[in-house]
Amino acid sequence: MLLSILIPAYNEIKSIDILLEKIQAVPLAKEIIIVDDGSTDGTRERLATFQSIPNVRVFFHDHNQGKGAAIRTAIKHMTGDIAIVQDADLEYEPQDYLALVKPIADGREKVIYGSRFLNPENRHSYYSFYIGGQIVTLLTNILFNQRLTDEPTCYKVFDAEFLRSIPLNCTRFEFCPEVTAKVAKRGIRIREIPINYYPRSIAEGKKISWLDGIEAIWVLLRYRLVR
Repeated sequence: MLLSILIPAYNEIKSIDILLEKIQAVPLAKEIIIVDDGSTDGTRERLATFQSIPNVRVFFHDHNQGKGAAIRTAIKHMTGDIAIVQDADLEYEPQDYLALVKPIADGREKVIYGSRFLNPENRHSYYSFYIGGQIVTLLTNILFNQRLTDEPTCYKVFDAEFLRSIPLNCTRFEFCPEVTAKVAKRGIRIREIPINYYPRSIAEGKKISWLDGIEAIWVLLRYRLVR
């Protein structure tokens, strides 16, 4: 089966080469779809040189639109059987793909989330991010009858055909609560698998903020009320 790796990238010149090396080292058949979301730090120019790599395709937004918009662009171009979202930083470990895709490849699941909290060896970044993530996860469980430990995780894995069937409207970080809400409303209980996590600081390029947590709560409430 072919794995489509969907990478939204914005100003990640320091990590993009290392990330590509780590992904290519994973022993799976894969296509790597990178969407540059209007980078201004040299990422855009560096990604242009990746287009000669056989299993890499790069697309460019003329201006910064947000992570959700970049993921939606990547979904339009994916051709694989399974899809995974991969941030362009180095907080997550691509070798975890092997465990994450197996339940979907075996036909047992449509959706798998990688949980940072199910791995007791992981450390977490800022306390405010930790608390915000827990609140969003708790609200998700209450509103959508889930048993998640880590709703805001980057590693969300889907049967590709199923992901294509979900109409998404997100532009920024609200991709996570929107796709979770719409998956849950299809009657799917989302299964989690432990993953590794290596958090970076704001000084190192972390972009999410507490405002995104407020937006996530609003998105969850809105999609709970929408039929």
